[in-house]
Amino acid sequence: MENIAVSACLLGYHCKYDGGSNLNHDVINFCKGKQIIPICPEVFGGLDTPRIPSEIQQDGRVLNKFGRDVSFCFQRGTKLTWEVLKKHHCTQAILKDGSPSCGFKTIYDGTFTNVVVEGLGVTARFLKDKGVTFIDF
Repeated sequence: MENIAVSACLLGYHCKYDGGSNLNHDVINFCKGKQIIPICPEVFGGLDTPRIPSEIQQDGRVLNKFGRDVSFCFQRGTKLTWEVLKKHHCTQAILKDGSPSCGFKTIYDGTFTNVVVEGLGVTARFLKDKGVTFIDF
């Protein structure tokens, strides 16, 4: 059976920064017959749910909306996510685009003004460098 990592929020887990989910029935239908490995790098990294929104800054740091540097949490979450993918032999992932962790095409610009730019989240960049393929929905 094929293993596929999926951002847990897309599966209906309430791990989104505001305590909600991004439930996506198309993702769930696509994953039928596959072994789903739910991931949430931000939760893996020790951030609470709900949590203060965070964005990647121009210098690469991740700051929450109040200016607290949460880069360490994002880095720790990335490492733990990678360990999970290796353990389950996952070479593909479905990630929540726009997220400072999982954004695989776009992220917010770091100004907390809802401006979206092309870019990769912290975990998505790492996984891409490791050869993980992203499935777009």
